[in-house]
This record gives sequence, structure tokens and C-alpha cells, in this order.
Amino acid sequence: MKKHKLDIIGLSYSQTQSGAYALVLGEKDGKRRLPIIIGSFEAQAIAIVLEKMKPSRPLTHDLFKTFADSFSITVKEVIIYNLVEGIFFAKLICDNEGKEVEIDARTSDSIALAIRFSCPIYTYEFILSAAGIILEESEEIESVLEKGTIEELEEVEDDSESGDLSNVSIKKLEQFLKQAIKDEAYEDASRIKAEIDKRKKK
Repeated sequence: MKKHKLDIIGLSYSQTQSGAYALVLGEKDGKRRLPIIIGSFEAQAIAIVLEKMKPSRPLTHDLFKTFADSFSITVKEVIIYNLVEGIFFAKLICDNEGKEVEIDARTSDSIALAIRFSCPIYTYEFILSAAGIILEESEEIESVLEKGTIEELEEVEDDSESGDLSNVSIKKLEQFLKQAIKDEAYEDASRIKAEIDKRKKK
């Protein structure tokens, strides 16, 4: 069965499920997008790697990577291989000194590990046909991408009760970023870093 390679397009707070996040994967050689609802912990684990942040202590997925490296285990690829009643199923294709092993895993955990091992993510045509969305034809997915990596910001000690960072100075934002990383509030840190990057591009 032919596999389609997927890239991570965006990660945003879910508008449909409270406390969840929408991870959007995109077909490498096509326009179809695969939105997957994941939990806040897994979103955090993915966001800190995408934003190149270093946690003060290793997260669970970092521990798995270190453990695997210590025993010469490599994750070669991740395959999202099934879709049942709206739930995606994934597996890790691992190599242990020439021996290939398949490990069943949640899709969110699989992707969090894939970006740590720098390995490709694949799926099959029937999954893209069933759950894929063409970006230009979906305002919902466009709105997910426009909101950046993390759409919602928890409490941040700034001058605005609403959590709006647009009026906060870059110097203050950098202070908030350091504090958020120190407190292991990676969702906050991701949003703050996105605001800093946006300012520096102007």
C-alpha cells in the first residue's frame, strides 16, 4: 500500500473541544491537510521542539528518546495506519541493531517522538481520502493556522487582563519567556516566543 509523507503544518488550540489542541499535518506533495485533536500535554511536547525550546527537566518523550539512544534503538518512521470512528491509529517502526520492530502508539505520542528522532511521518491514501481537507476550501483550518502555534495563553503577568501581548515591550516579553520556561509553562512560552518572532520580522 502506497504511503503518503506528512509534514507538520500547525498546532493550535481546538475550537471544538475544550482543553484540546488541533495538530494539522499536511500532505508533502499535495494540498490535503489532516487535522488531529490531541491533548494539552502532547501539544506541549510537540510545541517545545517546534519552537526549539529546551525544558529545564526532560519531558516523558525526551526520556524515551534518551532511553532509546542508550540502547541503540532508533525510530525510523511513524505510520498513521488506520482511522476508526474518528480516532487515528499509529505505530512506530523501530530499528534495534538491524532488527525491525513495530510498536503501537497513540498518534500524538508518535508525532512527539517523530520530531525528536527526526524521522518521517506517513499515512495511507484511504485515511487522507476519509479525513483530509483541502486547505483553500476550509475556513476552519485556515483559522487554525492563522492563530499560530498555540492560540490560547494562560495567565501571564503583563499589563493586560485579557492576555493580549501586542502592547507589551520585547524586553518584557523576553523576561516572560524566560520565566515561562523556568516554570515549565511551555504553552505560554510558545505563544510568547511567537509574538517575539513576529515583532522581529517587522
